[in-house]
Amino acid sequence: MDQPLPLDALPGLDNPLLEFLGVRLTQWRDSYAEMRLLLNENLLNRSGVVHGGIICTLLDAVAGYSGLHAQPGESARHAVTLSLTTNFLGNGVGRELTAKGMAEKKGRSIYFTRSEIWLDDDLLVASAVGTFKYLK
Repeated sequence: MDQPLPLDALPGLDNPLLEFLGVRLTQWRDSYAEMRLLLNENLLNRSGVVHGGIICTLLDAVAGYSGLHAQPGESARHAVTLSLTTNFLGNGVGRELTAKGMAEKKGRSIYFTRSEIWLDDDLLVASAVGTFKYLK
């Protein structure tokens, strides 16, 4: 397993939606990705908690990135989501979401993941399992 890169050496997300939302890639190595998102009122639902669509977006993104790490100098890898099963486990008011994605099994064209979202590194908000297909 390769070592995590320092924050200032991490590549950009190369994803306009995630960049628009303010998502930051904070760790990325083989079979693991971590992203963070500072919360603001634009990301909340009518009840004043993080909108489920934001949570699903983060679960999908971090799971996808977990199977796409490439070493410096290697070509960027891309994939599409085939399936994402999400479980909402809790909600609350907080300052930041942390998304963690793990690639559990990687084949030649398909990989399987699990991911989770934490509120303020304290409350597990949601988890997911996903199936992704590498693009050629």
